[in-house]
Amino acid sequence: MTGALPLGSFVTDFWEHNLVAHHRQGVFLVLVGFVGSFVFIRMSTRMIRAEVSWWPGNIESEGGVHIHHLVFGIITMMVAGTLGFAAFGRSPYTEICAFLFGVGAGLTIDEFALWFYLEDVYWAEEGRSSIDATVIAAALIGLIVVGVNPFEFDREGEGIVPAIAASLLEISFVAVCFLKGRRLHGMLGIFVPPLAIYGACRIGKPDSGWARRRYGDRRPKKQAKAERRFHPGRRTDRFKEAFRDIVGGKPSVGVEKVAVEAVAATREAGQEVRAAAERVVHPEDTDQRDKRH
Repeated sequence: MTGALPLGSFVTDFWEHNLVAHHRQGVFLVLVGFVGSFVFIRMSTRMIRAEVSWWPGNIESEGGVHIHHLVFGIITMMVAGTLGFAAFGRSPYTEICAFLFGVGAGLTIDEFALWFYLEDVYWAEEGRSSIDATVIAAALIGLIVVGVNPFEFDREGEGIVPAIAASLLEISFVAVCFLKGRRLHGMLGIFVPPLAIYGACRIGKPDSGWARRRYGDRRPKKQAKAERRFHPGRRTDRFKEAFRDIVGGKPSVGVEKVAVEAVAATREAGQEVRAAAERVVHPEDTDQRDKRH
């Protein structure tokens, strides 16, 4: 009971001073509904796949057609959006609609791969794109909640022209990120411009539109560099795949992969540190090895 009072006070202060005072409570509830529904539906699909007897199974029509939770998500968003307009900012109806909209969005984006590939690839390799889409969407909503606004113009006169110019420049960096296949940099760069600038200045992925137009036979060195940088099986991709296993595949396999990769990364980092220390302490040995090679 003693711990409940400070927690309640913290929640109240956070709601009043960080959300209501800045009119962000609706977006926050969208995020809560979004993450909550995604976690719930992932748990539900796991229970169904494991054939847990007491858990409700798939919903099917009388003709045996499987009704995906994507359908319920779309309907929920439509109803919540319409009622949200009808509420016209009145509390608590707007907040309730925001939460329901987030629930519908979570159910819908969990099957992002279905409406992208137009096939039921939920447990297939292509289905992992739903997890990527969810992470990106949750990150973007979270940035809005904390008050990051990339297009907040100064309406009091002279500052609006530089603000528009800066926004157009930022959009150009974001576009380059997408052309280079760096989608995460592009999406987050909308809200955090340095990420967009970083992604735009880095090498593009070898199979991206940017690489097809600017690398290849025109610039074979750039193409070779891109292929070395984004080679199949690189550690970053293996960590991503392990995360996808934890969320959308077999958690035990994902955790095991993360542990293996973490140990390997630590070992390699230790080897690099030792090699750097050797070069500092015994530079003459390094020079002799270079001459031999």
